[in-house]
Amino acid sequence: MTENLPTPRPARSVAVLGTGTMGFPMARNLAGAGLEVRAWNRTRAKAQPLADHGVRVTDTPAEAVDGADVVLTILYDGPATLDAMRQAAPGLRPGTVWAQSTTAGLSGLDDLTAFARESGLVFVDAPVLGTKQPAESGRLLVLAAGPEPARTVLAPVFDGIGSRTVWVGDSGEQGAASRLKLVANSWVLAVTNGTAEALALAEGLGVDPRAFLDAVAGGPLDMGYLRTKAEMLLSGHLEASFATRTAEKDARLIVEAGQRAGVRLDVAAAGAERFRRATEKGHGDQDMAASYFASFDG
Repeated sequence: MTENLPTPRPARSVAVLGTGTMGFPMARNLAGAGLEVRAWNRTRAKAQPLADHGVRVTDTPAEAVDGADVVLTILYDGPATLDAMRQAAPGLRPGTVWAQSTTAGLSGLDDLTAFARESGLVFVDAPVLGTKQPAESGRLLVLAAGPEPARTVLAPVFDGIGSRTVWVGDSGEQGAASRLKLVANSWVLAVTNGTAEALALAEGLGVDPRAFLDAVAGGPLDMGYLRTKAEMLLSGHLEASFATRTAEKDARLIVEAGQRAGVRLDVAAAGAERFRRATEKGHGDQDMAASYFASFDG
């Protein structure tokens, strides 16, 4: 893997592979920051509106990455990312900086770093913390690990999508940023499932869920995420900021990472099953707070 850039300079162009819930606003914000942006998505129609924001939408990953200073991947999982990068291979050049932001898990990361080495790319492990709203406002938290020269190249890219970048290592291959992301996500998913179960239990026991929220208000048991997810359920507005099917995928990656480390994660495993049941009930594309529905039969 190429670790040294000949003459590091801030990126002027970036290829965004994946324009879903996160990738679409990220690409739009990068264009708004003055970068030349090319975007590709497996379903082109989802990317096409970016053309109204000055983004060049391409038919193939190879077209998107051709000549780009930075490749940013933000797809569903590791296999989808590897497939896109293999399709991009004809347009990649050695020394290109690859910022990999997909939540791919540790096994997925192994495959991606192997591809980077084979292709001579400068690999930067760069998952983001935040959901749809922070992505739209350009206020994601970027967790990053990669060689020092790549930081200069990536500065305008990370500034365009996030409010802060936290560098946690100088080698993307070791996955320090992805490991931190999995730890953070384990907490996020646990809080979401805890909120969903508490409100489901309130429903089952005939307790007004707002009485529960009032009881913990302002105390050590209160938190912003509880309020946000509870309000989504109480209002019935479950537009996904973090989809249930994606939450299941991430929960299983967390469990797998724990197994690799010899750590048993019973809560994460049970949470993955809740997300699976909610998806099976037709809530896979709704916000992960819809794990609430996994508490009921029928």
